[in-house]
Amino acid sequence: MGNRKVKIGLIQMSCVSDKESNINKVIIKIREAAQKGAQIICLQELFASLYFCDVEDYDNFKLAEAIPGLTTDIFSNLAKELNVVIIASLFEKRAEGLYHNTVAVLDADGTYLGKYRKNHIPDDPAYYEKFYFTPGDLDYKVFKTKYASIGTLICWDQWYPEAARITALKGAEILFYPTAIGWAKSQSDEVNTEQYNAWQTIQRSHAIANGVHVVSVNRTGNEGEMIFWGGSFVSNPFGTVLYEASHDKEEIHVQEVDLNKTNEYRIHWPFLRDRRIDTYSPILKRFIDE
Repeated sequence: MGNRKVKIGLIQMSCVSDKESNINKVIIKIREAAQKGAQIICLQELFASLYFCDVEDYDNFKLAEAIPGLTTDIFSNLAKELNVVIIASLFEKRAEGLYHNTVAVLDADGTYLGKYRKNHIPDDPAYYEKFYFTPGDLDYKVFKTKYASIGTLICWDQWYPEAARITALKGAEILFYPTAIGWAKSQSDEVNTEQYNAWQTIQRSHAIANGVHVVSVNRTGNEGEMIFWGGSFVSNPFGTVLYEASHDKEEIHVQEVDLNKTNEYRIHWPFLRDRRIDTYSPILKRFIDE
């Protein structure tokens, strides 16, 4: 089957209010990850700013930009220079009054491969994303990069097995989840632990059910009343955690994954073979009332 090993770069960091400072900081970290051998580098959700969705403030719309645009041009040139794939989560201004939470993918030759717009938009205390973001309308996306076919989902998408399944069925060999999730400062350690474990478990279950690697890259640091819990991780296609970052430190990690493991696990645990797609139509209903 040949060598299908790929080195994944995860960049977990804290952010400040100045957009240019965050972009310059992440450029340095991308260079460091590339120097460590990374071939596909994933950045956390909305890395270019503080997580502004903790409040409903019209001024925050000024942070948005066109995709492709100035920031994707910067990363396109960097990707070409370093021969790496870059997964960049940005606040997209699509038109006047129309905004998305979007991932752009730049291939290792600098080509802009396209974008995925976050489909599942939360609205919870300190996560007022429905105020800012229109749900995605580009379906679920797979990007054929130099090193692998990758699926890019975003944060709240990670709780939905349907999103992972569809992206995997479209040919994704790795599912990437740029993320911004944290603990309220008022919570107990017990609640914090339970929340983090649930977050990691649901994503590891996507890896198992679909026989693909999962890479989740979260931010860290204190912002307002939120402690972003870091804990970025990589799971193999059977849910084994290959790497897990700390909760409170900035980290650059390069993790080698073997894409041949997908075939190995899917042969021995043939979940895709035994799917009963003829029985699944009820899933299109919001709820099934007896």
